[in-house]
Amino acid sequence: MSPSNGPKTLWLVLLFGTGVIPGSPNCPAKCTCQYLEVNCTGQQLQLFPTTIPLDTRQLILANNNISYLPSVELNFLSDLVYLDCRENDIGEDLDFTFISVIKLIYLDLSFNNLTRVTFTTFSQLSSLVVLKLSGNPNLVEIEKDSFANNTWLRHLDVSQTGLTFLDTSTVKDLPNLKSLGLSENLWNCNCSFLDFTLWMKESGVRFPDPENISCYSPAALHGWSIPEVESKLHYACLLHLHETDYAFLGLIGFCIFSAGTVAAWLAGVCAVLYEFHTSKGEGDEEENEDEEVALKLFPDFQRC
Repeated sequence: MSPSNGPKTLWLVLLFGTGVIPGSPNCPAKCTCQYLEVNCTGQQLQLFPTTIPLDTRQLILANNNISYLPSVELNFLSDLVYLDCRENDIGEDLDFTFISVIKLIYLDLSFNNLTRVTFTTFSQLSSLVVLKLSGNPNLVEIEKDSFANNTWLRHLDVSQTGLTFLDTSTVKDLPNLKSLGLSENLWNCNCSFLDFTLWMKESGVRFPDPENISCYSPAALHGWSIPEVESKLHYACLLHLHETDYAFLGLIGFCIFSAGTVAAWLAGVCAVLYEFHTSKGEGDEEENEDEEVALKLFPDFQRC
């Protein structure tokens, strides 16, 4: 190797050793590519980048203007395990978006414009461990059992969203859940929320920023923290009866009393009718017996 080629050869060795190849034809424009990683952070991208190497395992698209994740292009990346899409404008329906990226372990969709999560949104991501959905103010619904197939999920963040209610079974059936972000949401602390507060108390799951997990409605409970509101809801929903509850119980009692009275009357009528028919049958039998005795004693009576 000639001295003139020495530095050039050393530079190529370093490039291949670190996996960094500037100007690689397989690297999307405005992105940097390392070994199995593509980083497009803060490049003002409007669209999902193309020409991503198919063996990419870590894709970072944070802080751009992407509004749509194309399922076809994304699912070519079947080896993807880490996807960071935070701080974009993603708001389209994500159902059936993550069909083939079944190896995905980390998914960050925080600070976007998501509106709802359904069972089919993440149902194929059975290996998912971390899911971040915080900072989506238009996220108002997470359907029951939306995470039923994400049994490896350990860290879930749905803080700073528009959620007012979350069905207990949605998170209760996640056996490996260790951390759940719920702060700064618009929780509606009515009787339907009681079961969720009881689960929070007994689950052993860690809740980051617990002081900011509070009720937004009703007005009487606005600003109350979840530990405080649990005892209040327990009394109001299970122990204390309102005027409407008393009226309802009174109506039920009246209906039961009326039904019992009618049933007793019908039973009495049936007993009287049964007694009447029984006694009549016995009278007929006695009359027939008397006629038979008379015929035996006075055989000529029949001829007359």
